[in-house]
Amino acid sequence: MRVIAGSAKGRRLKGPDTLDTRPILDRVKTALFDILAPDIVDSRFLDLFAGTGQIGIEALSRGAAAATFVELSGEIIRLIRENLAITRLEANAEVIRADAFAFLRDAHARHRQFDIVYVAPPQYQQMAARALERLDRAPLSAPGGLVVVQIHPRERPDIAAVALTRLCLYDERTYGSTLLMFFEWAADEPTEPAQQTIQETHP
Repeated sequence: MRVIAGSAKGRRLKGPDTLDTRPILDRVKTALFDILAPDIVDSRFLDLFAGTGQIGIEALSRGAAAATFVELSGEIIRLIRENLAITRLEANAEVIRADAFAFLRDAHARHRQFDIVYVAPPQYQQMAARALERLDRAPLSAPGGLVVVQIHPRERPDIAAVALTRLCLYDERTYGSTLLMFFEWAADEPTEPAQQTIQETHP
């Protein structure tokens, strides 16, 4: 793993010794940040289920104003801190050891806001769908904020079953075993869930 672009370009990041995390491939990360490029600079970035922290670190390297990393594993938290030290991006980073769903509840209660939320939980546990539902019901951004969900393509039906009232799917890209789904909070007030339910698509 390495930082693709920005102030820490080329820095090699440490990976986990466990299979519990699923680092994103460099080519997928490049495609992701090509899409997010207009929104990254000066953004407040939330890396939920942060794993190695490489997504939030890439955002900081490319000019995000701040990044918050949320991870439950103490071992992985140490890895995130090591990777931030390697890239010298600690100053604008906040590393939190917490259950992601507890963090979302607390962040909403404290009126915390982020411009981009990246959701990449462990596979096949419906965590992505739960997080998306929570972010739709209790947003952590102003209208125009983005939520990106990273899942395996086989998990798409779980996401499609979520009845959204604020977040709207505006793009999705498949790269082998990785599906990226891009949502924008486009409504000030909730709409009827049936109107926003994600439709199945066929490549």
